[in-house]
Amino acid sequence: MFACVKILLMNKGYTAGTENRLTPYLSPVGAWAVALGTSIGWGSLVVTSNTYLLQAGPFGSAIGTILGAIIMLVIGRNYHYMINCYPDAGGAYAYSKHAFSYDHGFITGWFLALTYLAVFWANASSLPLFARYFLGDIFRFGFHYTVFGYEVYFGEALLSIAAIILTALLLSRSRILTSKLMIVMALVFTAGITICFAAAVFGLGGSGRGFDPAFIPDKSILSQVIRIACISPWAFIGFENISHASEEYTFPHRKVFRILTITVITTTLLYIFVTMLSATAYPPGYASWLEYIQDRDNISGINGLPAFYAAYYYMGRPGIIILMLSLLALIISSLIGNTLALSRLFYAFAKDDVLPQRFAKINDRNIPQNAVILIACISLFIPFIGRTAIGWIVDVTTLGATIIYGFVSAAAMKTARDRGDSIEKVTGLIGLVIMVGFGAMVLLPTLFTDEKMATESYILFTAWAIFGFIVFRWILQRDANRRFGKSIVVWIALLSLVLFSALVWMSQATLVSTTDALENMQQYYIGSETSPEKIQDAADLMNSQLAALRAHNARILITVIVMFIIGLAAMLNNYSLMMKKARETEEALGAFMSIANRDPLTGVKSKHAYAEHEKKLDEQIAEGAVSELAVVVCDVNGLKHVNDTQGHKAGDAYICQASELICKLFSHSPVFRIGGDEFAVILRGDDFESRESILKTFNERVESNISSGDVVVSAGISEYKKGIDENIHAVFQRADQVMYERKKELKAMGARTR
Repeated sequence: MFACVKILLMNKGYTAGTENRLTPYLSPVGAWAVALGTSIGWGSLVVTSNTYLLQAGPFGSAIGTILGAIIMLVIGRNYHYMINCYPDAGGAYAYSKHAFSYDHGFITGWFLALTYLAVFWANASSLPLFARYFLGDIFRFGFHYTVFGYEVYFGEALLSIAAIILTALLLSRSRILTSKLMIVMALVFTAGITICFAAAVFGLGGSGRGFDPAFIPDKSILSQVIRIACISPWAFIGFENISHASEEYTFPHRKVFRILTITVITTTLLYIFVTMLSATAYPPGYASWLEYIQDRDNISGINGLPAFYAAYYYMGRPGIIILMLSLLALIISSLIGNTLALSRLFYAFAKDDVLPQRFAKINDRNIPQNAVILIACISLFIPFIGRTAIGWIVDVTTLGATIIYGFVSAAAMKTARDRGDSIEKVTGLIGLVIMVGFGAMVLLPTLFTDEKMATESYILFTAWAIFGFIVFRWILQRDANRRFGKSIVVWIALLSLVLFSALVWMSQATLVSTTDALENMQQYYIGSETSPEKIQDAADLMNSQLAALRAHNARILITVIVMFIIGLAAMLNNYSLMMKKARETEEALGAFMSIANRDPLTGVKSKHAYAEHEKKLDEQIAEGAVSELAVVVCDVNGLKHVNDTQGHKAGDAYICQASELICKLFSHSPVFRIGGDEFAVILRGDDFESRESILKTFNERVESNISSGDVVVSAGISEYKKGIDENIHAVFQRADQVMYERKKELKAMGARTR
């Protein structure tokens, strides 16, 4: 494993990009392939039967998927709007950052990283399952052990690790090759699934089989459809992948919504095709597809994969080969797509100092190679934790995607409101409301539905939120630019998620243990020598008690949550009041400081303001946060002569003329009056870049003023030397010395003119 990491780190193609920015390469077709290949993966062919058919049947699944697609189009519209407003790498992280604050961006980016990593890990660890189904025990060698009931073999772990490393190497070497490969993979699995579904449609005519039952019996059709629609964040997550590559489009950003729409439609059709295909055929001995699907865990081999059994039923061996190639293409495209998204997200993180700056560097192929390597390195241990644990991680993608889409919708709504765009303000509001509802259904399952995440998934989600506290504190410690920590949104959001998740976990764990106890009691009665009537009575009693327990559990849960919300609202209200008073105090202090920091004669910053500014710069120098800076010291020539011959009023006017000249030429830098006839200018940014031309113009103007009798100002400049200058005063002293040399020159020129 470590040798593989070393190979990646020693990649000879790496050099820092000269401008350290991404460049366009992604075509419209390439963008569609990346979006489609990320939104649909292993689960679409292997676990769709459990996810969809057992919850809503073929018709309920189809209707629910279409409803979910409509919701995703609303989310897609919000993404389209934000991509056009802020075409930066980082996707939802960048949008939350721009629309709200860096703190909101951190929350979004934190769960965005978890969601993409979970999907990436799921597809990397699916390769051993692929091998087990289609290649037998070829990779089941070496040491092995059991984790949560799942057998882990060293050979299978090596297979996943090889896939992770190969994906990283590919994405580090060529963007064009990656894009072309994604297009090929997308066409392969789209064509493969469509061909198998078409074969089933034509084969149904003479088989005597249909889609009966169309829905799950004894359940509300509406609830079945809604349940499938609520899975849409999980089903479609990744279709927004191309938002992370918005700096790399070769096409106008206004075409993004068209690409997202085509992606959503294609994904919807493929999900429906696989679901319908899985319900059209079942092995002998089963009365219906429902009976077959319910017994799937007891079936091994290809027969345990409904879509593959159906393909074999209608097309024979070629059907299995077609779906095998489709499944392999799905896995490959998902690995590439999620790595692409994560690398651009980490690149955006590093540019904002959320991650170390080295992860923002790009190589000579315009690829953030260090970010790609980071993804591979943090993924190499995953194949050893077992598929069961990975299933728990994947379980949280629904909640993670819901949070992400909610933040993007909120950002679109706020941005549209600020810019006066009415359509996006509405779509943003709709998307936000829907995602809040979905989030409530996931976090509070017993209040809305019997379906829920695994109990362990809530623990993992809680752990990720707690880990977020630790990471955010680390970010605050190294935040030299003071971008983060300006609000309590991170603390409140993470604390709320920790408490909510822990509360639901406790509730679910209690319910599971009680249910197990009741079922054990029921089995005891059934196993005893009791009449059938008493057994039935006992079973009815157990079921009624279990229903009462669930209702009681739901009441307790909602009571605690309401109390928590009330307490949180009270805390936020108190905080708001405190902040209001703090702002009033700050404004009063600011007004006082404004007077103290402003020179009353010239209107530029005062000597007191310079002292405060010098103190801040010294702190930044100590932290290593200053690289480009220069100090200009200016002195007004001949002020004493003006005061002596024309009076102090004329002298004041002379100082004001000097101030106007300095401010006019150093227009992007703060100007300070630090003495009676002395000024200082701190050059950064544009003025620093143009310092030589500005100073040349300044000196030419002053020299022409000598002959015309206008104000004459001596100026000296010195640049900050990183690693040599310990404070700003050292730079000032050098500039002051240069200024005095210039003063002598100007006096000599004035003497010659006279």
